[in-house]
Amino acid sequence: MVKDYEPKDCEPKLMEAEATLIDFSVVICTYNGENRLPKVLQKLRSQQTSCHWEILIIDNNSCDRTATVIHDLQANWLKTGPQAVPFRYCFEPTPGLAFARRRAIAESRSPLIGFLDDDTLPTTNWVSAAFNFAQQHPQAGAYGSSIEGLYETPPPPNFDRIACCLAIINRGHLPFQYSPKRGVLPAGAGMVVRKQAWLEQVPAVPALSGVKAGSLKAKGEDIETLSYIRKHWEIWHNPAMQLQHVIPDQRLKREYLLELCWQIGLSRYRLRQVQYSSWQWPLMVGLYALSDCRKVLLYCLRNLAGLHNFSSRWNKSSGWNKESMGTVAICEFALLLGSLLSPVIYWRDRLPKRTNRLPNRLNFLVATNQKADQSASQQNRPSAGQALL
Repeated sequence: MVKDYEPKDCEPKLMEAEATLIDFSVVICTYNGENRLPKVLQKLRSQQTSCHWEILIIDNNSCDRTATVIHDLQANWLKTGPQAVPFRYCFEPTPGLAFARRRAIAESRSPLIGFLDDDTLPTTNWVSAAFNFAQQHPQAGAYGSSIEGLYETPPPPNFDRIACCLAIINRGHLPFQYSPKRGVLPAGAGMVVRKQAWLEQVPAVPALSGVKAGSLKAKGEDIETLSYIRKHWEIWHNPAMQLQHVIPDQRLKREYLLELCWQIGLSRYRLRQVQYSSWQWPLMVGLYALSDCRKVLLYCLRNLAGLHNFSSRWNKSSGWNKESMGTVAICEFALLLGSLLSPVIYWRDRLPKRTNRLPNRLNFLVATNQKADQSASQQNRPSAGQALL
């Protein structure tokens, strides 16, 4: 069992910079990241910036040697790393990225928190670009990075249509403010948040726990956080903050991408709900249902050739014919379908079991959600959708 290190284990490292105000905190939330973290730390070692910054790693209940590896990296950092940069470790026992980030907000000692994933590699000026942007845009409560994919194997054809689902963000070379009227927002990886904006707007208990223990269920915690913040703060894109996102072969397989898009679609109901007051929401549910239904129908019409035997997935002899569509097309449709069904599945999971009865075909469509924590090879999944709110 990995030792549950207490925050006091990091106190000696805090004392080294105690007299110095920290301008920027780089936070890495990790789960079983023993093999990925050293590469990220190597990139952080070469940062070129004049601001005072720190590194904070939040171990989200890892069950491998992550804690041991981090403490080895800490010892090496003190010997060979930037001497003025504190490097701290904290253990967060509650599974879920949303809880890890809330722990980071509580533990960080700076007004600006930059979140990196344990598989994102920053360029040498990432910290500098992130800090300077905050000084130039004091009304920005959060802002995101430009993220390039670093693929172990070539992605499927037309992958750019769903690349944002894997936090691949290429939105031009000029900074811009995200429109409050659109659902497009930065990715959680490479996101910088002003601590004041978080404390003012983000509730202590998340609606979505986020990715936990490798499960994609309850994904969407980053969009939830930004939805709260943008009610009173600006959200921006900063292309000067550049990252590479390492995408292993397993995350480019059809089964993983389909599960990812399906779960993103299922998160839509809760993500939309947090944007409205209680009296507005009943009306918006109906409007969103009409909009989602329209999108599904239009997608079917535009891709009729690929969907011609869509209904054959219920044929007991042949099974679900998901090979009739390309990987990207089936993922696009899964997201749209998941979005349409998200209210049904949300309330279905909260009804008493004796009344929790759906038609057999609908039960087939939601089988993926019921078995989200099982291996992909044991599930049947519906067809696919696109990552826009």
